[in-house]
Amino acid sequence: MKNKISRRQFLQAAGASAAALLLASCSGNSASSVSSSSVASSEAASSAAASSEATSTVTTTGKTLVVYFSATGTTQGVAQTIADTVGADLFEVVPSDPYTSDDLNWTNNDSRVSREHNDEGLRAVALESTDVDGWDDYDTVFIGYPIWWGIAAWPMSSFVAVNDFTGKTVIPFCTSTSSGIGQSGELLAELAGTGSWLDGQRFSRSSSEADIASWVNGLNL
Repeated sequence: MKNKISRRQFLQAAGASAAALLLASCSGNSASSVSSSSVASSEAASSAAASSEATSTVTTTGKTLVVYFSATGTTQGVAQTIADTVGADLFEVVPSDPYTSDDLNWTNNDSRVSREHNDEGLRAVALESTDVDGWDDYDTVFIGYPIWWGIAAWPMSSFVAVNDFTGKTVIPFCTSTSSGIGQSGELLAELAGTGSWLDGQRFSRSSSEADIASWVNGLNL
């Protein structure tokens, strides 16, 4: 004889089955959610690791160079102080035919500098070298020169004209007895045609190492 179940028993059984199915469904969704979250976290970690690895392979030298032409030694002294202050390398611009004290006598109309001043064709001064070892490694370049007739001494122009300053920060500085830096830096920047040239600074023979260092430190290089 078949057993009969009451309507109440049937509803209880049906409810239990539905609850079991619902629980199984929720458990499946939860597992899927956790799995997706784990994959996403793993992918993010991998991406971050790859990014970190890529960043670690990028190196910047941050090297600084001081290029200078010095006719009497004054500009050389300033250049040395700048190099000592920032830990820079030095490169001296040297004319193939060096200037003598008589050549530099600007009060004599027949002196070399006077003749070069009066005839621009004579200002293309040949240099012993314009090639700097590791030039591309320098991010910052100081350019130093004496002021001749309100502009940079032309041996420096010979150096600037043949070098590529692309990607470099260029900072001019000059020495003079009374003249200011004027447009000398701007004219060199125009001649170069490349590089990011900053405003320069003029120093006199009486400028102290502390004065020079103070200016350099104020650049926040």
